[in-house]
Amino acid sequence: MALFTKQEALDYHSLGRKGKIEVIPVKPCRTQKDLSLAYSPGVAHPCLEIAADPSKSFEYTSRGNLVAVVSNGTAVLGLGNIGAAAGKPVMEGKGVLFKSFADIDVYDINLATEDPDKIIETVKLMEPTFGGINLEDIKAPECFYIEERLKAEMNIPVFHDDQHGTAIISGAGIINALEISGKKIEDLKLIVSGAGAGAIACTKFYVSMGIRKENVFMFDSRGLLHKGRAGLNPQKQFFAQDKDHGSLADCMKGADMFLGLSVKDAINKDMVKSMGKAPIIFACANPDPEITYPDAKEARPECIMGTGRSDYPNQINNVLGFPSIFRGALDTRATAINEEMKLAAAKSLAALAKEPVPDEICAIYGRKLEFGPDYIIPSPFDPRVLEWEAAAVAQAAMDTGVATIQLDIPEYKKSLRARLKKSKKRIALVVDAYGMDFD
Repeated sequence: MALFTKQEALDYHSLGRKGKIEVIPVKPCRTQKDLSLAYSPGVAHPCLEIAADPSKSFEYTSRGNLVAVVSNGTAVLGLGNIGAAAGKPVMEGKGVLFKSFADIDVYDINLATEDPDKIIETVKLMEPTFGGINLEDIKAPECFYIEERLKAEMNIPVFHDDQHGTAIISGAGIINALEISGKKIEDLKLIVSGAGAGAIACTKFYVSMGIRKENVFMFDSRGLLHKGRAGLNPQKQFFAQDKDHGSLADCMKGADMFLGLSVKDAINKDMVKSMGKAPIIFACANPDPEITYPDAKEARPECIMGTGRSDYPNQINNVLGFPSIFRGALDTRATAINEEMKLAAAKSLAALAKEPVPDEICAIYGRKLEFGPDYIIPSPFDPRVLEWEAAAVAQAAMDTGVATIQLDIPEYKKSLRARLKKSKKRIALVVDAYGMDFD
């Protein structure tokens, strides 16, 4: 059942101040002295400090807490290539999530081009403004090329959430699903429906966790990826099987895990019944998964299932990842978000899911939440996510040498708790000032 009507969604975005975001000064500008400090002549002093030492831009400007959400609107949610302007509400929404869950400021940058080299050049030119770059809703295979180039050529973190966000959250789910089912990751037979940016990045992440590439059977709209097929791009070739093993239904037989990042009804109850014992099913197509939770559970009651939906258990929600990951990267002033940081994020989420869940979080879902087949991934509303995950990412950044600032992790975790609490109060004051009530 829909929680809102189309008109309510349009009203949310259009009534009062248009859109979902606002830029507000954090320093006073009420007197002549304030004005002189904020602009000329006082502003010359930090300018000269930065000219002498560019790293001081993190000290005297908002750069260290500012992320660019960059998109060209070519792969927006399930809407496809709708263009940069039509994708802007999504990018503004991403900014709302960054701020609400991690107190990170965002400028959304919507680029009217499908030329990957123009996107790369534009983003590189913006490096002095930002502490990190979040690529968003850029279609494959261009997104792979864009991210690889920017990561190699920029000295700040670059992260394509469509690729890595789902990988990290579902990776946390795999860690716990393996513990519950008693399976070993190196023994898993994995079936993947979908071969776009998200599916490929998820599967590569699972390989880094221990899944064997030869045990991966990946399907695109034309069938199984195998070496006998022509026209596979390099990303698809990486997962091509040596020969054709048949249809999706054929390969599902005896499989330990299914990952869906494709379309509604890609698999059915008979396919689920044919899987191995205690199968892991992550059906992430939105808004309608590859198979519904009730159908999967009817077919195999012991299955461990996650979807992208909030009305089913084990929601694989990217908001569990990118805000906290960037928080840890920004606070260590990391030059990159590397594989070790991503794995640390997944492990921290897996560990948090085993902790007792506060009553106020259980109340949101109307049921008791505790570690088990229907709770392998923490709730996005659990305030501990930020301190657990950002701290883990920060520690990994320091351990791997990409951090340029060293943190005391216990003290850092305390500061994160206090920071988020203060941020929520500030946001509430601004939102309440507009008097917009959509309950």
